[in-house]
Amino acid sequence: MSDDNDGKGTVEKGTVGFIGFGAMASRMGRHVREAGYRIVAYTPSGKGGDGTTPFLPTPRAVAEAAGTVIACVPDDEALAASMYGESGALAGMGAGTLLINASSVSPEAALALADAGAHRDVAVLDAPVSGSTPEADAGALVIMVGGTAADVARAQPIFDAIGKATIHAGPSGSGAKLKLVVNGIMGATLAAVAEGVAYGLAAGLDRDMLFDTLDSVAVISPHHKRKLKAARAGDFTPQFPTRLMQKDMRLLLTDAARLAAPAVTVAAATQLLSLTRRADADADYSALFAVLEQIVTSP
Repeated sequence: MSDDNDGKGTVEKGTVGFIGFGAMASRMGRHVREAGYRIVAYTPSGKGGDGTTPFLPTPRAVAEAAGTVIACVPDDEALAASMYGESGALAGMGAGTLLINASSVSPEAALALADAGAHRDVAVLDAPVSGSTPEADAGALVIMVGGTAADVARAQPIFDAIGKATIHAGPSGSGAKLKLVVNGIMGATLAAVAEGVAYGLAAGLDRDMLFDTLDSVAVISPHHKRKLKAARAGDFTPQFPTRLMQKDMRLLLTDAARLAAPAVTVAAATQLLSLTRRADADADYSALFAVLEQIVTSP
């Protein structure tokens, strides 16, 4: 077991282990390394990142080599596979260590992991981030954290390395819930913008004029203006893949139904993103523009 932190104060400049090291985590890892930490990682393929990070064979091996573990995996199933069991990260974590769950997962999965950590005296924070690869590149993510204030304070140096703001959303599970709020608004808004573009094209408006107008008006957020630029150029290089956005919308719908919280607009947007996921799961979720444009402009 690493002695990279004392289990009580802020995380010392030791080794941070990443479980999952894809497009977002590898960018986060670069900033963590630049802040003075050593980095090790695990991915099922043994690949990812920029080729300079040591990869270890199991999540447990990462946890045994690191004082702090950051999980950044795509869904509930991947989180369970990497956290639990003989080869899971929890099996390699000692009392007083810190696990930061930066994955976008269901509140139930986040709470289950926090409970499992508590049984091992491992502090667990659910800390998903808002922002895509450009924000991860710039170290300008917004981190939404569920857990105790003391554990958030321990993790703050790492959060400062990867983000521009840390929001303590509340107790365990609150970060996961807040992430679903943010992504639900983001996905539903994009669907509304894409439908507006589709109507404009079907109604015979000039395409360039339409995109110029939407880029000029205040009702379109900076994030969605970036997606409009991608749609105009037909470049759907993934900054936030459709499969992940559609998954987050589904998680929001499931939890909203459990709470009897109406989410009619989110439900409709989820269906459109399901259509987009069928067309190209790995394209940026703004590919919805192309799906609707093809529908209204095809002979």
